[in-house]
Amino acid sequence: MLRRRSLLALFPLAVLFSGCSAPRRVAAESLPKEQQIDSVPHAREANDVARYLAGMPGTPGSPYAALEERDVWKEHRRIVDAAWLEAASEQFSGLRKFQMDELSDPALQTATVFYPFSGPDSLTTTLYFPHNPLYVMVALEPAGTLPTPRQIAAKQTPQYLSAIRETMASELGRSFFITRQMDRQFRGQVTDGLLVPILQLLVRSGHTIVGFRYVRLDETGQVIDRAAAYHASTRYGNKGIEIEFQNDADSSVHHLFYFSVNLSNDRLRENTPFQLYLSNLTGAVSMLKATSYMPHQPGFSMIRDALLRNSRAILQDDSGLPFKYFAKDQWKLQLYGEYTRPYGSFRWEEQADLREAYRTGGARPLPMHVGYGFRRITSNLLLATRLK
Repeated sequence: MLRRRSLLALFPLAVLFSGCSAPRRVAAESLPKEQQIDSVPHAREANDVARYLAGMPGTPGSPYAALEERDVWKEHRRIVDAAWLEAASEQFSGLRKFQMDELSDPALQTATVFYPFSGPDSLTTTLYFPHNPLYVMVALEPAGTLPTPRQIAAKQTPQYLSAIRETMASELGRSFFITRQMDRQFRGQVTDGLLVPILQLLVRSGHTIVGFRYVRLDETGQVIDRAAAYHASTRYGNKGIEIEFQNDADSSVHHLFYFSVNLSNDRLRENTPFQLYLSNLTGAVSMLKATSYMPHQPGFSMIRDALLRNSRAILQDDSGLPFKYFAKDQWKLQLYGEYTRPYGSFRWEEQADLREAYRTGGARPLPMHVGYGFRRITSNLLLATRLK
């Protein structure tokens, strides 16, 4: 396996995000049957790009060493370090505590993590589930490509690095990515998709990128290689990326898939390959956060039903699956934080039954803010675990 100098020597905050487990293999029952999990080519390019853009000094031999000597990059590093230090002290330490206190069940740690409506949020999923071998993220935004050193060197560096920082501002400041900002940033304006921000969040949270590949789903729902410039002949290209990365604290190896998929019924109904892929994610731990309440809408009933059918456990805020769908004879429910009603323009999505469940007691404290209304209203989470 490709080795890298530990990020811990360069970024001490990484200890906040890492667990202490031996390397794990992917649970076979939670993978598509013919998925080639070990076929990611090992190369340093993605790690080099991620560290440069994330404001982290490169490892020996990085093609960005000369660019890192420029004052504009040093200022970029200073600003990003300060933003992460603030987020770590106010937010990430609470996420880490919640993970240790509430998500340490071995059955949760071996499952595939499925994160629909994720955007590029590789940060939260690996904080909640740092030991899991496989993560599957799905959202509307394109998968994107990895920029080359020549492409990055040709940028107007001050403007480019400032824009890169702006793409992370919402995640660090609010705990989620804002949809309209992603539309302005990740469709060719700053990056051409989510590969770059996913990589940045991974290296900043104490990981080394071992390699990546461009992938898609074939007509049987299996993961196959694709060219970076592949154009699908249908509306459902199911284009994605696979990233192999290593936790620098314990050297455990993990894989992350991101697929660009429209999860509305209108599109999912015709997208047989992704339906087949979903059917093989049985036993997954699913998570939902800041979804714009799409799982509440009739037009997203197919993905809602798939989550209820396939998940071993579901961790979500109130924008996830409506509370009424968790039948008491099928799910063990644990509430966290406080709930009154949704924040701002989502107030009409108020759930009286969820508020009543909080009123009757049994909710545990939540050591951090998460989701909409960050720091302005109290946060809530629900962990639903399927009964045996």
